[in-house]
Amino acid sequence: MAGMELPIKVVRQQISSAVDLIIQQTRPRDGTRKITAITEVAGMEGNIVVLTDIFKFEQAGIGEGSKVLGEVKPTGVRPMFSPRLEAAGYKLGAEMFGKTIADMLINQPPTALSNLSIGSMYLT
Repeated sequence: MAGMELPIKVVRQQISSAVDLIIQQTRPRDGTRKITAITEVAGMEGNIVVLTDIFKFEQAGIGEGSKVLGEVKPTGVRPMFSPRLEAAGYKLGAEMFGKTIADMLINQPPTALSNLSIGSMYLT
């Protein structure tokens, strides 16, 4: 199969079906390494790989010695692969993922709701 060209859609489908989770690590200005996002690869929608943030780093400020302060917080979205984790013996409670969708909708300004994605459903 060397030298064989695969269509980009096929490559994306293979990757999206093989990868469940992306953990992004970033090096901010202070030189430390921080996990800034934990994102689920939710599958494909047409030719697009659908990514859903489960946890995001929220910077709280700059501390002593220019150290970046903050914490990784849940976005309120429970990953779609949770049942597979539970079947393997890893029980993750809903409280681990934070806010409910209702809380997210209530606490968002109207402009943020236009970009909200829930699973593979998009509000425009």
